[in-house]
Amino acid sequence: MNQTYMKEQKILPLLLKMSLPMVISMMVNSLYNIVDSFFVAKISENAMTALSLVFPVQNLISSVMIGFAIGINAVISFFMGAQNQKQADKAASQGMLLSCIHAVVLTVICIAGMPVFLKMFTKDAEIVSLGLKYSNIAFAFSIMLGIELMFEKVFQAVGRMNASMVCLMTGCIVNIVLDPMMIFGIGPFPAMGIEGAALATGIGQTSAAVLYIIIYIVKPIPVKFRKSEMRIEGSMAKRLYSIGMPASLSLALPSILISVLNVILAAYSAVYVFVLGVYYKLQTFLYLPANGVVQGMRPLMGYNYGAGEHERVRKIYKTSMVLIFAIMAAGTILCLAIPGSLIGLFTNNPDTISAGETALRIISAGFIVSTVSVTSAGALEGLGKGFPSLIISVCRYVAVIIPVAFIMSRIVGAVGVWHAFWITEVITSVISYMVYRKNVK
Repeated sequence: MNQTYMKEQKILPLLLKMSLPMVISMMVNSLYNIVDSFFVAKISENAMTALSLVFPVQNLISSVMIGFAIGINAVISFFMGAQNQKQADKAASQGMLLSCIHAVVLTVICIAGMPVFLKMFTKDAEIVSLGLKYSNIAFAFSIMLGIELMFEKVFQAVGRMNASMVCLMTGCIVNIVLDPMMIFGIGPFPAMGIEGAALATGIGQTSAAVLYIIIYIVKPIPVKFRKSEMRIEGSMAKRLYSIGMPASLSLALPSILISVLNVILAAYSAVYVFVLGVYYKLQTFLYLPANGVVQGMRPLMGYNYGAGEHERVRKIYKTSMVLIFAIMAAGTILCLAIPGSLIGLFTNNPDTISAGETALRIISAGFIVSTVSVTSAGALEGLGKGFPSLIISVCRYVAVIIPVAFIMSRIVGAVGVWHAFWITEVITSVISYMVYRKNVK
């Protein structure tokens, strides 16, 4: 349990040490998202539309897995700060079991429900067929994704950020390399089209999970997975779910938002649905690196909170906000400077590129102000305050943006949906700061 450096080292160097590996990992992960969509778009615009429609359900699965893993991370960090090894081991062991159960249940439900889900948004038989081909394979790897994400958060909880970076990057690189080979039939692989993209994703996730297991065996971490502790205890499960469930809901809310916005935009043109899908791929280059800072921040917040270092908790929050602000500012500059080039990665259609340019310029107005919401939500999760964090996410993804998008679309058309993004970020930033201040007094 020699993790006392988390409460002893200077905050900025420590936060950079914890965050930079994850920021790099998230940037590689962002590259994977772009490359994956880039190659799928080369199949056809229908294939990219199918991928956009599958994305909310794919994001839902990831959200449940990541959210529960955040709960594991926060509980382990707290018990390590309190120097309670036994409880930290229990959190990891029981978290592993519950993560696997979640994966199996989600696999069955999502594969069974996809035909109905896709037909809610399109009557094009080809798009439905392509969506099912992709989702049936991608969702079958959910258990490997669950194991990968669970290990990721446990490694982060004990400060093993470099190992987490290597594993995540390995999975992404394997995916990026296999994508064109499996989609277009390069080398020993047959041309599999959109099914190849799904299989490449699954193999990448499996590679990362296997590498985590190897590192855990070869270079053990302070927290142990013990078979004897894999009996679910009510008190521990309650603690894990009290943080994990709100975090999962927070991460799943974008899936609801995208589905609702797809319905609003589809009434105007399929071009806007395409643009929304592309935007959510591009914004990973911004929000995933910001999430890397949050991932470095969470265990530091939890550990120092458990150790009673409340002044350090406040300083970690403020320092994290500065780092995330810098990332958001860089993203804003890119979207204002080269929006056409960014959209042009996915289509050659001049009308689609024009619509995408307009969307990026308008939406980017809310990037910088979202710093407050992103930092506050992550900090609250790190402190084990899951439900206050959920309030922030509900405002960002449901309570504010959906009614604003609906009203604005009725006033100025589809462009009104893009304006809803920055309006929501302004309103939510105020709410976020108030929620955070109230819960850390």
